[in-house]
Amino acid sequence: MDRINALAKDIKEELLKHITPFWLSLKDNENGGFIGVVKYDLTREPKADKGVILMSRITWFFSSFYIAIKDGLIKDEEMKPYGYSGEDIKAAAECAYSFVKEKCMDKDCGGVFWSVTYDGKPSDTTKHTYNQAFAIYAMSEYYRAFGDEEALKTAKELEAVIEGRMRDEGGYLEAFTRDFKPASNEKLSENGVMATRTMNTLLHVMEGYSGLYRASKDKETGDRLREIYGIFKAHMYDEARDRQLVFFDHDYNSLIDLYSYGHDIETSWLMDMSADILGDSEWTPYIRRVTHEMAEEVYKEAFDGTSLPSEAENGVVREIRVWWVQAETVNGFLNAYLRASEKEKFLTAAEKQWGYIKEHQIDSRSGEWFADTNHDGSPVEGGDLVNGWKCPYHNGRMCLLVIRWNLERN
Repeated sequence: MDRINALAKDIKEELLKHITPFWLSLKDNENGGFIGVVKYDLTREPKADKGVILMSRITWFFSSFYIAIKDGLIKDEEMKPYGYSGEDIKAAAECAYSFVKEKCMDKDCGGVFWSVTYDGKPSDTTKHTYNQAFAIYAMSEYYRAFGDEEALKTAKELEAVIEGRMRDEGGYLEAFTRDFKPASNEKLSENGVMATRTMNTLLHVMEGYSGLYRASKDKETGDRLREIYGIFKAHMYDEARDRQLVFFDHDYNSLIDLYSYGHDIETSWLMDMSADILGDSEWTPYIRRVTHEMAEEVYKEAFDGTSLPSEAENGVVREIRVWWVQAETVNGFLNAYLRASEKEKFLTAAEKQWGYIKEHQIDSRSGEWFADTNHDGSPVEGGDLVNGWKCPYHNGRMCLLVIRWNLERN
């Protein structure tokens, strides 16, 4: 069997047998949305706050899954042995979308909150650019799946919030109070620094706007993507080291020597996808070059032959294997293979990384993935299976992408 086809077949089984049933089981039929926390010991906390990033990512996941069904990539007879159908996927997407639209949007001040209570009342009313971007990503994908004009309208309104209230002449800012006064950015700052601008937020604004442009083909959104590419080129990408810088002050001075392997391998395919969607002849050659450089550098500097650590600060590697980094490593290396390189080392790396995930990252008790594993593959106990960040977006997206790339590569 063709190697990519074999990989896709195995990964499709993971999606259908493990990831999807787990997340379908978390639908909160009483309060709306999905249960916000599941602990390492499998305890569900139905009255925990619901992170809006989590609710947006669940909306995106089930909407994207439904698009795959519409496109013939996944069939009802393949889902049936696991106890669900395309109608269940649609109902899950509708449940998540309705909760975001009705409970997570601030009808008084605009934008989406950071989190709400289990029954949909404002909890953490921080307005973060990163969070708005994921709501845009979710609403745009929901529109593509179901043709709901209200979802597209909401995505455009959130874009207007970001552009009108969450940026300046230099680019995108980070955290704000409910009424959009500047606030501390501890939510997207780490490693002992407090950043005014971050690579992570810019990356996911690009992702959200790419999804919106694919849905709307709006010229202004396309122009904003070009501006984002310009910020990336001018400030985020370190040409000398073939990697991104991470945390910045207001003037884009880098605050720390941090190599985020996970974000670089994710960016390597996500920017390629964005370039595909926009189709800009001037920017595409540059993007193709730097994304390949990033994948090459991550492979050379960080991949140990089976898995990828999360980051290195001042050259010291953090050896924990984080669930989303492992998923994005499959995406990034497979993308590098399928693009111009056709270097077998990338296909082998994607296969080896998937082997690590199967052996160590998947929690056989629940079907969901452990948040973190140690370098030896043992799970780091205590990490949540579900929380405001722990979602089906990275691992579910990996599955959907590999399935699609396999069937569309010819």
